[in-house]
Amino acid sequence: MAIAGLADGLTRGIEGFGDRVSGAFFEPVIRLGVTGLARAGKTVFITSLIANLMDRARMPGLLAESEGRILAAYLQPQPDVTLPRFDYETQLAALTGPDPHWPQSTRAVSELRLSLRVRPAGYFAAMTGPRTVHLDIVDYPGEWLLDLALLDKSYDQWSAEVLDRIEARPQAAQYLADMREVDARQALDEALAQRLAQGFTAYLTAAREAGFYDCTPGRFLLPGDLEGSPVVTFAPLPQSGRDPRKSLRAEMARRFEAYKREVVRPFFRDHFARIDRQVVLVDALDALHKGPSAVEDMRRAMAEILGAFRPGRNAFLTQLLLGRRVEKILFAATKADHLHHTQHSRLTAFMEALLRGARDRADFAGGETRAMALAALRTTVEDRISHAGRDLDCVRGRLLETGRQAAFHPGDLPEDPARLLSAAREGAETWPDGAFKSMRFAPAPLDLRRGEGPPHIRLDRAAQFLIGDRL
Repeated sequence: MAIAGLADGLTRGIEGFGDRVSGAFFEPVIRLGVTGLARAGKTVFITSLIANLMDRARMPGLLAESEGRILAAYLQPQPDVTLPRFDYETQLAALTGPDPHWPQSTRAVSELRLSLRVRPAGYFAAMTGPRTVHLDIVDYPGEWLLDLALLDKSYDQWSAEVLDRIEARPQAAQYLADMREVDARQALDEALAQRLAQGFTAYLTAAREAGFYDCTPGRFLLPGDLEGSPVVTFAPLPQSGRDPRKSLRAEMARRFEAYKREVVRPFFRDHFARIDRQVVLVDALDALHKGPSAVEDMRRAMAEILGAFRPGRNAFLTQLLLGRRVEKILFAATKADHLHHTQHSRLTAFMEALLRGARDRADFAGGETRAMALAALRTTVEDRISHAGRDLDCVRGRLLETGRQAAFHPGDLPEDPARLLSAAREGAETWPDGAFKSMRFAPAPLDLRRGEGPPHIRLDRAAQFLIGDRL
């Protein structure tokens, strides 16, 4: 078995080496990872990005397009035959059909390959003909990305951190009450283990709905075919001395280690570690609406997410021999169409301040990071209304709940984002400058002309940052 495993590893290594050599010399491949936390807009981002790369009339910020060097774009079969294909056609129909609606959210890893036929720029344009650049887009739930931080933790560390963090949360009250009635040193009772795991999962679900972002293990929320298996049947328990062999707590610790070994590490090895460009989508406006505690929780979660990356430049030999490293990371505050454009710079400044520490570490390691406010699909138009004796810059769109048209002003973001982050770090219950409101808009009916992708805000600039240097 050991020899067979070694041979299989060597075979995969040789195949991977061959793929990297082929890509470096002939048809370059860019692997773009797209992730974010729940309802950040991953599916919409991917769908609109593909549609706008295929019909590029709305992409002037992508330099290769404005220079007329992109000759064609077409979808091809994905290279990884073990992954589901991202269902682009169904998602696009949901957004652009006669009755537009938001598509289903990401629940598993999927992939899609978009190939671009590009004419080289500058000196090489006269020496070589057009070449093909493959863009492999990998979609995966942000909840799974948070699990990578578990690799460096023991069950004791994880349990202590989780129990300390959730002590004051009302969503955890039932689980904590049930846990305190249990003797963790007693012999394993499988029915009891399942009840505890179900109670902890119920807490995670409620916490995510309430706006908390540190909801790990992520597969408890999106178990897929693991549902009911022992590897997702554990929960945090307090430590009380040495755990007897075959006790409830000892078994919980064994399953925690199995979760890292059988679920988290394969995801890192097979998908995450092969990504060289990354988008992290953040619904910052929703966190601002929920208050300072939600913003602080988001800041901690995003710091843990960045800790999972291996940012750095893909030197030529490094790419060929030692594998990829994440070269560029874009942190995108989504739903910028919910704000008037006069506040977009403030939203970007808030994102930059929110992720300052994590971004500095990535920049120091040689990676390139950027924060941006964007909307992958624009659902509103800008308007100005009079209210309480003052003119307000607002947006107008179709409300998701009722379908009626409404004008909306969420409140004014401060020019100095430190005012928000200081309040969040200090545990304030409300914002010092008043509350920020959030509203959910439905996709607007579209009448696209030939060559046009769906309307957006700054999606072309995002594409230029992520892939423009390779076109």
